[in-house]
Amino acid sequence: LSNTSIIMDASAYIKELKQKVVRLNQEIACAQDALRHNPPYPTVSLRIYSMAPCHAILPCHVTVETLGGHGGFLINVLSDKSCPGLLVSVLEAFDELGLSVLQATASCADSFRLEAVGGENVDEHVVKQAVLQAIRSCSESGSEQDEE
Repeated sequence: LSNTSIIMDASAYIKELKQKVVRLNQEIACAQDALRHNPPYPTVSLRIYSMAPCHAILPCHVTVETLGGHGGFLINVLSDKSCPGLLVSVLEAFDELGLSVLQATASCADSFRLEAVGGENVDEHVVKQAVLQAIRSCSESGSEQDEE
């Protein structure tokens, strides 16, 4: 085998691999687009904004809105104080309701946001009560730790 032949074969192989990468990227983009327009599960979005350390029961405002078409929920939680473990408490509440987190964005500074799916037969009142209970549990455990 000559060097030219080896280089030509390698070049053809690289070209073939590049074409496969382009094709796979197109398939991924199509699949992502299809999921965005027709999610396989109802979507739940949770936004929690918190601004200070937790010393007492968290003053907060929770709204739950049913999203049309897919049976999901939009959940907004506004809190004046943060609480260590709040994210974990909310995730545990979601798990108990059969909701799975798809995407989470967390910040050490002052907020986190979750998107979750599942729980097709869950009522928005039940979701709101579960989030409120998670906040209550978190703030109560934070208060107990502060006293120790």
